[in-house]
Amino acid sequence: MRAMLLAAGRGERMRPLTDTVPKPLLEVGGKPLIVWQIERLVRAGFTDLVINVSYRGDQIVDALGNGARFGATIRYSREVEPMETAGGIAHALRLLGEGSVIVAAADVYAEFDFLRLAARIDDDDVDRGGVHLVLVPNPAFRPQGDYTLALGPQPARVGLGGSPRWTWSGIGVFPVTLLREIPEGRKMALLPFFADWIGRGLVRGEVYRGAWDNLGTPEQLARLDVTLKTHRHNPHE
Repeated sequence: MRAMLLAAGRGERMRPLTDTVPKPLLEVGGKPLIVWQIERLVRAGFTDLVINVSYRGDQIVDALGNGARFGATIRYSREVEPMETAGGIAHALRLLGEGSVIVAAADVYAEFDFLRLAARIDDDDVDRGGVHLVLVPNPAFRPQGDYTLALGPQPARVGLGGSPRWTWSGIGVFPVTLLREIPEGRKMALLPFFADWIGRGLVRGEVYRGAWDNLGTPEQLARLDVTLKTHRHNPHE
């Protein structure tokens, strides 16, 4: 099973730490952020990984190599300059094959169990061209949230209006056929495409209430580092 990790951004809010190190390589709890994500993906069976790199990308390639030490195969999509989320995905499409792929931010900390998404790869909605988003309770930096979820059984339909609202975690399942709607060669964010796909009734989702941190400042990184070193959320790691 395949996944793409988004790792090309500059991490401006984490300066000065990111002046010399790309944000996905910042360590927390003894591991780089991107390694936490890779290890969780591999445990869930996602061993074919594509990582887009740009800002200080050679450092990421040197740190991770071909993925063998993680039990994975890693291929890299290089961007001359960061193309944002949608642009980076479009640039990497040649590596993503067919079917559906997990997309996950490489610079957040999340104890999300990707096994929960493995079944979505074969879900009827996904097979028909739908998206599955993992949403989280609104963090302090985004109190207004992003989306709503329709009442009813999970996975529920994602909407743009109403309440309560939730924030996209940076994790989701995407059919490659739908990702091909993103124009290649342009800097573009994903959120405008989400709005279009939601309007077409193509997006379902779930709420994840476990450990998740966008890590927007060096202070947040330091606090999480202390937490993980003294009392990890997951005793099995």
